[in-house]
Amino acid sequence: MPSERASYPDLTGRRMYRPRHPAPTVTPERLLAFGDAVFAIAITLLALDINVPNGLPEGQVDEALRDVLPDVGAFLLSFSVIGLLWLAHHRMFALVGRIDRPLLYLYFALLADVAALPFPTRLVSEYGDTAVATAVYGGVIGLASLLTTGMAYHLLRHPDLRKPDVPMARARRTVLEGSIVAVVFATSVPMTLVSPTAAKYWWLLILLRHFPLNRETPDEDDTAPTA
Repeated sequence: MPSERASYPDLTGRRMYRPRHPAPTVTPERLLAFGDAVFAIAITLLALDINVPNGLPEGQVDEALRDVLPDVGAFLLSFSVIGLLWLAHHRMFALVGRIDRPLLYLYFALLADVAALPFPTRLVSEYGDTAVATAVYGGVIGLASLLTTGMAYHLLRHPDLRKPDVPMARARRTVLEGSIVAVVFATSVPMTLVSPTAAKYWWLLILLRHFPLNRETPDEDDTAPTA
């Protein structure tokens, strides 16, 4: 097993040791609270793109409401997606007992992805029939799922970062769930070149994520090898 410490010489030539990935001072609870705020702001920004022009005559209100239906649909889609990502990242944080630097970087990348979601949502609402808009949306969601999966996999590989009462089987289920979502959205990106509509229906395959989670898997001992 590789050493968890890296050595370096001090001014006297002696070898000094320090952790390979020094633990940040932030606690999992504070980091989760920060992430919750980012998710909440991202969801709020989604609604700002839904608007009806002011000063319309009474006869044009119905038409204006029909015009914003794509915006409403894109809002509901992204609201659901962000909600699922929020639940997934909370399930992942239920495993975390300690934060190291790689885990922190992965989490910041996830939050950056979530914060950017209003942009592809706007693309889908305005140009939902185009391959580019659908591919960008699928790519952003796929990346968010991949980052969540990467965090869970990092916890699986490093038992010292997990809470002591978290079995390996639970961490594996979290990795499997995130992998399914990431694969579905990632494979939808090239599919948009053939049919953007088919790519959107392909997203429904994320429902498969429930099947492995609903199967009873006996918890395993955390002393099992992680290599």
